[in-house]
Amino acid sequence: MNKLRHSVRLLTELWAFAWQNKAWWLIPTTLILLLIGVLIVAGSSVAPFIYTLF
Repeated sequence: MNKLRHSVRLLTELWAFAWQNKAWWLIPTTLILLLIGVLIVAGSSVAPFIYTLF
């Protein structure tokens, strides 16, 4: 739970930084990196179950 709180805090600070400094390019870059991270985590947790099917 503590890691989640820190992650949310990091994202809110990053959003505030992008908003204050008008760094709009930072928002899509961050979203793409988050999406890649979620896909890696989801893919690695599903891989053992897919392996047993074949």
